[in-house]
Amino acid sequence: MNKLNALILSSAAIGVLAGCSANASSDEQPEKITLDYAYYSPTSLVLKEQGLVEEALADEGIEVEWVLSQGSNKALEFLNSRSVDFGSTAGAAALIAKSNGSPVESVYLYAKPEWTALVAAEGSDIQSVEDLKGKKVAATLGTDPYIFLLRALEEAGVSSDEVEIVNLQHPDGANALSSDQVDAWAGLDPHMARTELDTNAELIYRNPDFNTYGTLNVRSEFAEDFPEIVEEVIAQYEAAREWTIANPDAAAQILAEEAEMNLDVAKASLARNDFSNPVIGDEHTEALIAAGEVLRQEEVIDQDADIEALVNELLNPSFTESLE
Repeated sequence: MNKLNALILSSAAIGVLAGCSANASSDEQPEKITLDYAYYSPTSLVLKEQGLVEEALADEGIEVEWVLSQGSNKALEFLNSRSVDFGSTAGAAALIAKSNGSPVESVYLYAKPEWTALVAAEGSDIQSVEDLKGKKVAATLGTDPYIFLLRALEEAGVSSDEVEIVNLQHPDGANALSSDQVDAWAGLDPHMARTELDTNAELIYRNPDFNTYGTLNVRSEFAEDFPEIVEEVIAQYEAAREWTIANPDAAAQILAEEAEMNLDVAKASLARNDFSNPVIGDEHTEALIAAGEVLRQEEVIDQDADIEALVNELLNPSFTESLE
């Protein structure tokens, strides 16, 4: 098992020791559900701010708890350890976890973001992906920026062995770039937008097609035991999505306050999200298969893995079919 796989599965081993937040048998309602919120998922912030899930489940007597995810890798750790019931990740990160046996399903698309790019400091000699040879690049293993970096290197004909990838959480990667501890960074909004506006950092490579969708994930057991709750949470995500589309300035204000950032940074980050389609479909399937093939080539996913089968096991479109 390689280092990335070990990191992603590190919390799975303690899952049997952790208490499930939905602590009830399948013929009962849970006493509590736990959702994550993330700065890279603006609709989750709206959901939390407006108390939509709490209101929807109040009559059921179900408590709602919120946990901050700093990246897809953290959200997947929380899901594996049963610390959350709903986790926000990039689609490709969920695919890696699925390939390693994590019992998760993607049930909703919270956004189609251009949330990552390759970033260099202002005035850097690095102006292209090819210029990364022999350089230090910060990236958070198991997240979309890391996968974006691998795909960009593969497209440019640069081996990942020719680059020193430094594993840092997203905000630490931004700080490392600003303090010249690394030469480049596989960035993630809103940290990327803040670095871009505050330090004049340059986005040296952008490719929206390499960004996999933002997915809301649940454990398969939870989806099977409590489908009505999954449907209710998705219904509230839908309310938050529609509100965000109608009120972008107010949504940016919520992001700015939650992430303690300048409002202009929040607006720039929000503008790089497409909230128009929450339905899991062919376009999402194709994007994940393409990402999965690169991950298999890089030996992040096992060489013998059936990528298409893994994607089909990961995606559960049944909860969004009614939204079409």
